[in-house]
Amino acid sequence: MLKRIIDFSIAFLALFLLSPIFLIVAYKVRKNLGSPIFFYQERPGLNGKLFKMIKFRSMKDANDASGNPLPDDQRITSFGQKLRSTSLDEMPQLVNVLKGDMSIVGPRPQLPEFVEYYTSHQMRRHEVKPGMTGLAQVSGRNNLSWEEKFDLDVEYVEKQSILFDFRIMFKTVEVMLRKEGIDSPDQAVGAKRFSGSKSRQSKSSHH
Repeated sequence: MLKRIIDFSIAFLALFLLSPIFLIVAYKVRKNLGSPIFFYQERPGLNGKLFKMIKFRSMKDANDASGNPLPDDQRITSFGQKLRSTSLDEMPQLVNVLKGDMSIVGPRPQLPEFVEYYTSHQMRRHEVKPGMTGLAQVSGRNNLSWEEKFDLDVEYVEKQSILFDFRIMFKTVEVMLRKEGIDSPDQAVGAKRFSGSKSRQSKSSHH
């Protein structure tokens, strides 16, 4: 309950203080990429329940001859790269925090198709609400393998406390200012998507 009060208070205060930046970014997205300004995507949250995560758009709409979207690295613009490098594209997730879908700190919400590949250990990352930042994001971010990120997510689940959350928040500011391992907090453009841990893949190949 205390975590929820802190989450709501921080998100509300942040949206109020950052509203001028929010409006500037919204204008820039509209000018560079057109409408819509926001990008909605379903992500698994607490207990794997799907919710619509909100971001500022960072990619243009571009399809191949068959009408399928082009790969991410072909749709990202220089403007979009800058938006991601500053993490400003994540700002609308403060609304997700206000709604109660997310926390300020927790495991980053990943793509729904990842869930079928998780081990029982990795599934533990859904025992808490997903966060705008997390232990993995201040421990190497995109320099980590998927397995390392998920291990850190589970470590957070086991260690979680209000004090630990504040330590991660302060570390997040430091990481953002130094731009360490930054591209996108949950998936680098063109990065290989998670398709199961090697240990799980080797086990399944023996069955």
